[in-house]
Amino acid sequence: MQSGLSFSDSDVSFTPLVVLELADDTKTEAITWFLNRIRDKQQNGGAELLVEQLILPVQDGQKPNPNIMLVGSTLQRLLVGAEEVGMFKEFQDGTMRGFTYANRESFKDFEGDGDGFLSVAECQYIVKHELETLRAKNEDNVPGYPKLKLYPGKSVVRRLQSKGILVQYFPLHQKDDLKKLSFSWYKRIKLTFQPLDEVRSYFGEGLALYFGFLEYFTIALVPMALIGIPYYLFDWEDYDKYVLFAVFNLVWSTVFLEVWKRYSATLAYRWGTLSRRKAFEEPRPGFHGELGFNPVTGREEPVYPSSRRQLRIYLVSLPFVLLCLYLSFYVMMVYFMMEHWAISIYNDNPNFATSILLFVPSIIYAVVIEIMNLLYRYAAEFLTHWENHRLESSFQNHLVLKVLVFNFVNCFASLFYIAFVMQNMELLRHSLATLLITSQILNQIMEAFLPYWLQRRRNKKAHKRMRRLMGDKELPLLEQVQLETDMNTYLGTFDDYLEQFLLFGYVSLFSCVYPLAAVLVVLNNITEVYSDAFKMCHVFKRPFSVPAADIGVWQLAFETMSIIAVVTNCALIGLSPNVKAYFTESETQLILIIVAVEHILLAFKLILAFVIPDVPKDIQIQLAKLDFESLEALKKRRRARSRKYWKLRRPEIPLGDMCQQQKNPTQ
Repeated sequence: MQSGLSFSDSDVSFTPLVVLELADDTKTEAITWFLNRIRDKQQNGGAELLVEQLILPVQDGQKPNPNIMLVGSTLQRLLVGAEEVGMFKEFQDGTMRGFTYANRESFKDFEGDGDGFLSVAECQYIVKHELETLRAKNEDNVPGYPKLKLYPGKSVVRRLQSKGILVQYFPLHQKDDLKKLSFSWYKRIKLTFQPLDEVRSYFGEGLALYFGFLEYFTIALVPMALIGIPYYLFDWEDYDKYVLFAVFNLVWSTVFLEVWKRYSATLAYRWGTLSRRKAFEEPRPGFHGELGFNPVTGREEPVYPSSRRQLRIYLVSLPFVLLCLYLSFYVMMVYFMMEHWAISIYNDNPNFATSILLFVPSIIYAVVIEIMNLLYRYAAEFLTHWENHRLESSFQNHLVLKVLVFNFVNCFASLFYIAFVMQNMELLRHSLATLLITSQILNQIMEAFLPYWLQRRRNKKAHKRMRRLMGDKELPLLEQVQLETDMNTYLGTFDDYLEQFLLFGYVSLFSCVYPLAAVLVVLNNITEVYSDAFKMCHVFKRPFSVPAADIGVWQLAFETMSIIAVVTNCALIGLSPNVKAYFTESETQLILIIVAVEHILLAFKLILAFVIPDVPKDIQIQLAKLDFESLEALKKRRRARSRKYWKLRRPEIPLGDMCQQQKNPTQ
């Protein structure tokens, strides 16, 4: 770990890794107690980290928050922490093994005292883990706050965070590393792959896997885009010829997801997260309930009855979601009324102005969809918080389910209605193109241009204030902390995956009637790579590294969409006049054949998922070797303990005495 920044805790110089910001009115007793707990030895229940208070100067007559702390660590403490969090690193033989401090010199990149062995992102993750596992001991309450109770074994940081005393904590950017990453990632236009290893080293595996998926999805769309361009240019008015494109669509969506799982497994193994066990989850900061005992850990902590949570879900959240879905259908019917009105005006008086009017209802509807998705997202977050889920993983799963159901209906219901109720392929193509283009323009404005403009203005103002205050003095650390404290917090990859999920739906469901959909998504994703990379480097606070072996619940979401795509494309094939021409006498026979083909394709998906292993063969062999070596080592330890046990129970008998006992067994 190397950095140009340094600070000091007493006489120990350290690199600041994490910023802690307490509320500006926090009691002095609470601050002193909290800092002592952070500095205290592990055997005394402390985190054994280095921490110092950062004094920011007065700006424009306003006193800044005095309770901003910089946290770092000694190298030895970080190496011990790497073992505690179960970090995997490359061994001398090229395999990925769980790091152990006692065996540290057997790992490939460990040289000297180990400086540089851990990336800064890994060091910051270790510091975060040590802070979050800092537990209350025999304190009844937070000093200075008699009503703020502490439960033995409860995470101190999460308790302070839930009560608003700890405002935020985030990892600091490393300017030199960030400059190198920015240059190789987005500052120059190039036809090469993203530096995923560098992204992972700086931001962690979770974010690197998102950018890996974004890149892989974009590359996978290129063949469909290349086929779609000539298809659109020469056959776009002949909707009977979309059958072949629909068949290609079916195969593409299946193969793409199966091959992606193999690629993500390769990345996760290389980064040491494929076999990494998940740490025991602590309760969320916002989780509340009556004081009780955790049945797993035995620690005293808040307990909330699951029956009460289920009542909230089924009696409040579920009806609210259904109400929102009804509202979405109502807005959709209003859109069809507007569409019918625009078409009637055009038919009565066809000219340039009325032809432009034909696009107005779709554009308005696309804007309304984006607004409804945004408002619903806030409502879904509020409801999921109110349901009071104990674990962050449970919270995320319920939030994803709520958002996906509404977004799917809100974005695709009108297209399904046009395709299978109205059976108007021309209107379907027109609506899909308008929805896709409008949503992409709005997303680029909201995700790229607006954050860039706001953050640039904010940075300029903060820089001017600091320079006016400090004059010619060089205080890069003060300026950096001030800027990053005011930056927006990155809320995770949820919205990024959601956007890709909807784009995947547009392409896999209905692109056979609008082949340029893949082309538009490719162009969108190329700009998405650069805009997201810029935001991560300069708009948001640096997020903590999140160890991840895959894209989590989103893999299931994409696979579910691919199954819906099979049914949808088969139904679209059945609606083709060319196909109907073969079954003029019996429509029932056509339906039965389409259903049979659909089931055959679904079976093909299952067979393909079985034939294509999720983990490549060479990685499976490496993992099997490690399992075998672990089992053998466990057997050796058991045999050694067994020999030691019997040696203590039965002292060794001299050979002469043993022979005498054998001759006279009665003695």
